[in-house]
Amino acid sequence: MRNVGDVTVVAQEDVQQDLRAMFRGAIRASLELFLEAELEMLVGAEWYARVGGRRDRRNGAYKRRLLTSLGQIAVTVPRSRESGSPSDVLGRYQRRTDEIDGLLTSAYVNGVSHRKAGELTEALSGERVSRSAVSRVVKRLDAQVEALQRARIEGEHPYLYLDATFVDARWARKVENVSALIAYAVGPDGHRHLLGVTLGAEESEASWSELLEQLLERGLTGVRLVIADEHAGLAAAVRRWLPEVKRQRCTVHLQRNVLTKAPQRLRKRLAREVAGLFQASSLAEAQQQLTRVTGRWSQQLPEAMACLTKGFAAAATFYGFPKAHWRRLRTTNSVERLHGEIKRRTKAVGAFPDRASALRLITAVALKVTAIWSDRRYLDVSLLEHAEVDQAA
Repeated sequence: MRNVGDVTVVAQEDVQQDLRAMFRGAIRASLELFLEAELEMLVGAEWYARVGGRRDRRNGAYKRRLLTSLGQIAVTVPRSRESGSPSDVLGRYQRRTDEIDGLLTSAYVNGVSHRKAGELTEALSGERVSRSAVSRVVKRLDAQVEALQRARIEGEHPYLYLDATFVDARWARKVENVSALIAYAVGPDGHRHLLGVTLGAEESEASWSELLEQLLERGLTGVRLVIADEHAGLAAAVRRWLPEVKRQRCTVHLQRNVLTKAPQRLRKRLAREVAGLFQASSLAEAQQQLTRVTGRWSQQLPEAMACLTKGFAAAATFYGFPKAHWRRLRTTNSVERLHGEIKRRTKAVGAFPDRASALRLITAVALKVTAIWSDRRYLDVSLLEHAEVDQAA
């Protein structure tokens, strides 16, 4: 506050402080009003009322501090002799509002460390939350991990996407690079559904088998195509647990493998030609293009063409499915985008203190990123039925 001539000018900061104090007072008064109404229901009588149907008697009150987005509020909580204090209004033992706990969880998921999360609440509400309090809030994510691992998979899921990313986590007193295996599928409603997230010592047949076994035990059925890269362990696990299911090799992964066997000066041109193989109007046309590409480059790039020829059949599996689905089936790009979010949000953590904390955060990030999948349909699954009719005819 400062004087300009005969006029007193109030600083913006002072106005904000006064408004926050006024709002805190209004919130405190409202909470105390609700608490008194709840206690009256517990007691069965108003103050000083002499009624025969009384169930309990008042027994004073105590002060309880509650952290809100506007700062600390000291609320007077009334109590009764037999039933204690009403807990429905504030929640038993709750010291922060749900919005503060939601802020801490969201900050953690977005890569904010425990220490900086306390600084964040101090900046927003004027009160610093301890690291132990942040840890207790974050551990609620364990329930999300368990819920995802136990959720029943209902209905047939024709398209199953599998991929892995890697994070550093402490294991047996040493930081190791462990694999995070992620599975999602397109369900009977045409929407994508996150099915599972697990951590393995490495991306191997054993780790992928563990995940696939869990999915099948939870009810995964109707899989017609697995979209993944050509990792040997993953392919072996799919053959073991889903022996009748076709596999689609990610065309982007194949293209990268081919380009690594070509000199830098030719990669841009070669990349266009390899990508064109998987944008043809039919499998027959793609095979004709393959013949032209290999004929053109075989002498200059024999290793690259051998890699392309060997991987073409697995990468062209999508041509056997409805044409409207091709663009969504030929790559694992959607999983790669999810991996990018996981990498971005775990970067601030560095090495996780243990694998459990790594799984907790990765699952939380995956759930948050994939939450928007319910907003729109990914594929029209009914086209699969029409495709079967056409093939039978």
